[in-house]
Amino acid sequence: MAATKDPRPCSIADALALVGEKYSLLVLREACLGNGRFDQLVRNIGAPRDILSTRLRRLVDAGILTKHAYSERPQRFEYRPTRAGLELEPVLLTLMAWGDRHLREGTDRPMVIEHACGHELVPVVTCAACGDGVRHEGLTAYPQTPGWTVRGPA
Repeated sequence: MAATKDPRPCSIADALALVGEKYSLLVLREACLGNGRFDQLVRNIGAPRDILSTRLRRLVDAGILTKHAYSERPQRFEYRPTRAGLELEPVLLTLMAWGDRHLREGTDRPMVIEHACGHELVPVVTCAACGDGVRHEGLTAYPQTPGWTVRGPA
């Protein structure tokens, strides 16, 4: 089957177009940890400087990070998550938990996050209406784009 020129309209695809580039989520991870200076980002992510500069510019332009000067001479900046950036933090934590379960099983985890209650955070996606945990078996998709069904174009 040939690829369609007009793929399914999808907010996941839209989000990945912005934060799915290599290093983008790692930049956000570091900014959420408070490591927003360029030298910290280079060291902690391992991204080439030119690529990191491009990712930072794109994340700032998209309103996910803000840029704050911390030195005038030489001019240097620190990157901090915006409200939109902080809304991605639970996504990062859920992705980290998935990686711990499925890619590091039986090995030491590189990071543990503690919740304000004093316990280790175990992220769980819940329904805002009823509070139940989200499971695949309890979900039903209703495409909202005209001409599309769950299986694809009508």
